[in-house]
Amino acid sequence: MNRVEHILVAVDFGESSQGAIETAIFLAKTFRASLTVTHTCEVPAYAYPGMAFVPMDLLTPIEDAAKKALANTLADVNKSVPVAKGVLRRGLAASETIDLINEVKPDLVVVGTHGRKGVARAFLGSVAEKIVRLSPVPVLTVRHGED
Repeated sequence: MNRVEHILVAVDFGESSQGAIETAIFLAKTFRASLTVTHTCEVPAYAYPGMAFVPMDLLTPIEDAAKKALANTLADVNKSVPVAKGVLRRGLAASETIDLINEVKPDLVVVGTHGRKGVARAFLGSVAEKIVRLSPVPVLTVRHGED
């Protein structure tokens, strides 16, 4: 692995993200790397029969809440890594994160994981697992609840 100059950390603002953020901050400070915090705003994919789209008045509050949460997270991160920046995407988290990885070309990606197993993992899928499988760069997963 080459020198780590840029780290991308993908967050969902849940408990598993906190460990990923802390790890990414530690690594960014250790390697003097730039840090990008990203969140993908996932809009509900389901629709009622005959409904071809989700009305915009539903999308706006979801996106506004995501913007606010990302701004708050970035403000906390900037206390330790002043030049960190944030990127908000809309769509499917794994796909959007992979697209962003291909765009910004980080040297390392950090993601939190809930550590689900069995049926819960199979049913819900794992954004972290998809990122690990599809990322063209190394991915460090940080399991929720582990130091």
